[in-house]
Amino acid sequence: MLSTRRRLVLPLLAALFLGLLAIGVSACGSGDPHEVEEGEVVKVNHLKYTVIFSRYLNEHDNEDAAYLAGQQPPRNGHNYFGVFLLVQNDTHETLGLVNELTITDSIGTRYDALQSESEFAFPFGGQVTENEQIPELDTTAQSGPIQGAVAIFELPEEVSANRPLLLHIPGPGKESGVVKLDL
Repeated sequence: MLSTRRRLVLPLLAALFLGLLAIGVSACGSGDPHEVEEGEVVKVNHLKYTVIFSRYLNEHDNEDAAYLAGQQPPRNGHNYFGVFLLVQNDTHETLGLVNELTITDSIGTRYDALQSESEFAFPFGGQVTENEQIPELDTTAQSGPIQGAVAIFELPEEVSANRPLLLHIPGPGKESGVVKLDL
């Protein structure tokens, strides 16, 4: 049989362990992380940016052709890459979207998002009214298959060898966000 002392210590140790575990779990996701994985929220300038999905785009595919409306064929040895975003404004004021997005690879090469004429395009420099989102409700982008606004990049074929790819969302000061893309 267990001694009285041991019977008291074991429950206390278990309670201590559970308390530490609860503190550790509650710390996960707390604060305002500025470096996240694809699918997680990063807050930049009071807006919540989520990369819903990222993938290569094929101009010969009907769905992708709509995302690539107005784009010339990619240069030889390059492919289009789409980053689909959801941006939420949970504040009571109108806020501005970023003017640019960039991707960097593991060797530091920078790729800028292209301008787009697509109905699915991310509206660089646009506004998000209070308690609204981008893509706006009942728009082509919001009701499309991925339900996100797309930022298009032209990447060289060899960029896959230089992973991870990081999407940079500029913000004031140290408030910029970085999303590790799932490529």
